[in-house]
Amino acid sequence: MQISEVYTNLVKLLCSYLKISIIVNIITNQSFATPKNKGIIEYNSAMNIDELRKKKIQCLKWKNIQPWYEQLLKAKEINIENLEVTLDDWIKIGRREDLTEEQYQIIMDTANILIPWRKGPFDLFDIKIDSEWQSFIKYNLLRPHFNLKDKIVADVGCNNAYYMFKMLEDKPKRLTGFDPAPLPMLQFEFMNHFIKSDIVYEMLGVEHLEFYDHKFDFIFMLGVLYHRPDPVGTLKSLNRALNKNGEVIIDTFMIDGEDEIALTPNGRYSKIPNIYFVPTISALENWLSRAGFVDMEVLKTTTTDSEEQRKTPWSFDQSLEDFLDLKDRSKTVEGYPAPKRVYMKARKKN
Repeated sequence: MQISEVYTNLVKLLCSYLKISIIVNIITNQSFATPKNKGIIEYNSAMNIDELRKKKIQCLKWKNIQPWYEQLLKAKEINIENLEVTLDDWIKIGRREDLTEEQYQIIMDTANILIPWRKGPFDLFDIKIDSEWQSFIKYNLLRPHFNLKDKIVADVGCNNAYYMFKMLEDKPKRLTGFDPAPLPMLQFEFMNHFIKSDIVYEMLGVEHLEFYDHKFDFIFMLGVLYHRPDPVGTLKSLNRALNKNGEVIIDTFMIDGEDEIALTPNGRYSKIPNIYFVPTISALENWLSRAGFVDMEVLKTTTTDSEEQRKTPWSFDQSLEDFLDLKDRSKTVEGYPAPKRVYMKARKKN
């Protein structure tokens, strides 16, 4: 190869790199690297997170969401001192006799307009909000494997914060939940108005975690990883969001097998459209290792059953029983293995 050809190829390569850098800069609003930051593209996290917060809160004015929010505001006008709150399997808040007839109707109307309740259950002034998921089953499974006292904790994909309400018993230093959907955020605001915790709820996703205002000692990410088209990239984001020696507990769908492979459903899995990868345990361990984690520990594997997930008057019209093959309950309606979960704990490699 002639020297001129080598030079030409190097110029082409450099131009390709600059083109990619410009695209990255446009998409993420990042600044170009300088010698000072040793080639690392810096993300203006404070400005962008604040902008995202402002944009997210605007959704409360959308015509399909505004009625939920307006009803919530009515419930927030009810202020009762010294309510009894019990953080058992059913999170219990107050009693029927704590309310006037008018107040009780407002609470009932608010609970109903915020259907579906996916996580719970809650007992609010003797109104039994029996959620689709009996979330205490998962929480009690994980409970022996963490101690959150004085730790900075995140729950990614927190839904209505049922798990974080339960975590209050550990007296963590700070609890922050991340979920981009407005309905569970309003459910959280409804419950927390009476529980009066200092939990911070952010309508942000896992992709924003590493750019957040602070880092975390412990991160929970339960039932999220299979929704991400780049699982290793998602786990790397978790890693970058952790303090030194930080830990994660994740759970995700899994398939049996010794090979380091993952199922990639065509279209839907268990009627869910956004399931991208369902790994074997070995594949999941490889993902965690590539993302910078060590000390991987399988806490439990479970097969989802109707005791944990089922239809109720407070949930969707369909649930687990509708997602499985009528003739072979070991398979989904699409013919894939029925949902099975692995719970895994890992530590950030320092």
